[in-house]
Amino acid sequence: MKKQESNSLMWVRLDNAAKIYPAARKKNWSNVYRQSVTLYEEVDCSILKSALDVVVKRFPSIASKLRKGLFWYYLQQVENAPDIKEEYSYPLAYMSNNEMRKCAFRVIVYRNRIAVEFFHSLTDGAGALIFLKNLLAEYLELKYGITIPFEHGIVDRKATPTFEELEDCFPKYAGKVLASRKDTNAWHMYGAPQKDGFLNLTCFQLSVKQILDLAHSHGVTLTVFMSAVMMLALFNLQKEKEPNVKNRKLIKLLIPINLRTLFNSNTLRNFSMYTIPEINPRLGDYTLSEICNVIKHKMGSEFTAKHMSTVIATNVNDEKNPLVRLIPLPIKNLVMKAIFNSVGEKKACLSLSNLGKITIPQIMESYVKRFDFILGVQATQPYNCGMVTYKDTIYLNFIRDIKDPELERHFYLVLQSLGVEVYVESNQNER
Repeated sequence: MKKQESNSLMWVRLDNAAKIYPAARKKNWSNVYRQSVTLYEEVDCSILKSALDVVVKRFPSIASKLRKGLFWYYLQQVENAPDIKEEYSYPLAYMSNNEMRKCAFRVIVYRNRIAVEFFHSLTDGAGALIFLKNLLAEYLELKYGITIPFEHGIVDRKATPTFEELEDCFPKYAGKVLASRKDTNAWHMYGAPQKDGFLNLTCFQLSVKQILDLAHSHGVTLTVFMSAVMMLALFNLQKEKEPNVKNRKLIKLLIPINLRTLFNSNTLRNFSMYTIPEINPRLGDYTLSEICNVIKHKMGSEFTAKHMSTVIATNVNDEKNPLVRLIPLPIKNLVMKAIFNSVGEKKACLSLSNLGKITIPQIMESYVKRFDFILGVQATQPYNCGMVTYKDTIYLNFIRDIKDPELERHFYLVLQSLGVEVYVESNQNER
């Protein structure tokens, strides 16, 4: 599992979920996502760099660069922490091969905000949050001389990484029965592309209490309720664009699922799967309650250890094939890229990834204003959406690479029809 080279830098094989990302990359898409924390005071970059020097040694599988082997890519621990970068004109700028060979994550500062952008092969959202929390904790201790307890994901930054943190859990929890890969394609959104690769970001800020009250009135969780709002917005947008019912296509939403809670895992590698609920617009209009029930039952039937073990087994089974193992990496890349392009993102309109409620030690709260989670746009789809809750506010970030905010408008209209108070921020570009 954990390997040492002569220069003592740790390296690890890519986990099962991570293998597709280097192969599927293209010139304008690098599958990078962002997590950020906004403080009440401006960030001192020199102190943050000192904090980063400590944290990269504590999380070597995340603080890594992407390397190319004969048969597979792998991750190698970075020799030194990367320099702190200034904010780009927009988030999630393309991460080049050359950059990734040096360091596959970025730390970016803008005034009072610390952002970390991760190439998805390093870790998933849950693992990235542990990295960000500990970078924040180290920074606050250095700057303000406080002592932060080891709780809510904060760990001893001087301790040695544990085996559980570095473990690839996919082979461990693969079942003996394989899941079917048969699926249907979803409706694809379209629009005039944004110039120069600019990414439009729109953040909806919502009251946790108000959304939870509505979710409970429908008998569902916050994640299910917000997913239903998203699917209804997608339904309404397609209805507006395609008046002929016969020409409408399935509305499908990809909802990532953190497998750590199912399998009692502490890994910091990728360990998530997804469920994809759907509605068929050709059957007529849907109420929000109907969509809530669709998602609730879909997640209820699939968010089990037994079902997820079959999905894991299907993916791991391909990797274990002796012929696949012996195929040189350039040929593997061509095959995986072709599979991804033909199948990968055709099964859903977009992702709605809920990082959940973020908790931190109480002593940190007086310094922290908010957290954000931003996915990159998909390789062939113009939208994605990340969501996180901190204290009494939900921060839901839409990102798109087309000009017109059509989905955001419909999402807002659904919330407005429910009487939800909404505060909206945007980096809208006038190009």
